[in-house]
Amino acid sequence: MKKLAILGATGSIGSSTLAVYAENIETMSLTLLSAWRNVDKMVDLCREHHVSYAFMSCPDANAKLQQLLEQDATQVLVDQTEFEACIASVEVDAVMAAIVGAAGLAPTLAAVNAGKQVFLANKEALVMSGALFMDAAQRSGAQVLPVDSEHNAIFQCLPPECQASIGHCDLKKSGISQLILTGSGGPFLTTPISEFKHLTPAQAVKHPNWSMGPKISVDSATMMNKGLEYIEAKRLFNTEKSDIQVLIHPQSVIHSMVQYIDGSVLAQMGLPDMRTPIAHVMQFPQRIQSGVAPLDFTQISQLTFAAPDFDRYPCLKLAIDACYAGQGATTLLNAANEVAVEAFLQQKIRFDQIASIAAEVLSKCGDQHATSIEQVMFLDGLARHTALTLVATNVRQA
Repeated sequence: MKKLAILGATGSIGSSTLAVYAENIETMSLTLLSAWRNVDKMVDLCREHHVSYAFMSCPDANAKLQQLLEQDATQVLVDQTEFEACIASVEVDAVMAAIVGAAGLAPTLAAVNAGKQVFLANKEALVMSGALFMDAAQRSGAQVLPVDSEHNAIFQCLPPECQASIGHCDLKKSGISQLILTGSGGPFLTTPISEFKHLTPAQAVKHPNWSMGPKISVDSATMMNKGLEYIEAKRLFNTEKSDIQVLIHPQSVIHSMVQYIDGSVLAQMGLPDMRTPIAHVMQFPQRIQSGVAPLDFTQISQLTFAAPDFDRYPCLKLAIDACYAGQGATTLLNAANEVAVEAFLQQKIRFDQIASIAAEVLSKCGDQHATSIEQVMFLDGLARHTALTLVATNVRQA
């Protein structure tokens, strides 16, 4: 049986992964769970699934978890080093990498460097470290399978030779002319731009189609999420600028498409439910039950598409530009966005200031390069410090 670790087990992707696991419990064993600080939920999960190992990234939460599980069979790992060693050990075959943000980079890299099967739901890991991440996977023999609905859709529509060489595939040789990333446009697709300065966190996290955590929901509202996915697509599928197109598709039925040179377009379709791509990767190339109902085409009234408006979605434009400015720019952008989104969720800045803070960090930090993980982490810290300073300035001026 495949020994599965879920990193970010108490979040939305973690919950969906556990739901798929429950549908296919005879094919997998759950050996490791990690989360940030939701101790009560982690205790329940460890006891329900009889998990061998658990870890909370927040030290105080981890200490509390150790106390609560002292009489249980679950071993609580003592620190980050032991956590990453467990990921790399024989106790784990496959890793669902679902920790949101930069915090997911180190444990995901631990899985990659150990040659594990990695189900990549943490797009920030690729945005931050890009080619370094994919080169590490190639060296270790790790199999990286995309979980984001858009990248998973593209992956499903690719020919076998591209699926077998993720990160280094040759799209043109396989007769592919373009990858088409679809995005719903989020909750503010038709909201007048003049109202953006008055939008609240409660409005921003209310996605019309998907059930996601607060950070990803805000990223969807700004379409930074699609920008980060654009960068991730470049790294996963080895694309040039002319190879990727972004389309607004409000219904979220077509999750992405692959266009071939003969005029054919292959689309992956389904209900907007993350259990579908999760099930696809968990026993790839076999298909397993996801618990998701099939599409009822008689209930679909229309499928519409439009080009994105960069005045409405400046974060998307920032990400596309950063994608071709180099690894340093994408690392800076990701960190600045994380700080700005958190400040917005705490009501320290306005919704429209998320993009302006990210843009100013890119401007202030200049032309930076990142050719090692150490440089990536330095730039991540630099961008966070700069963004926090800008947040404080905006708060004082409010």
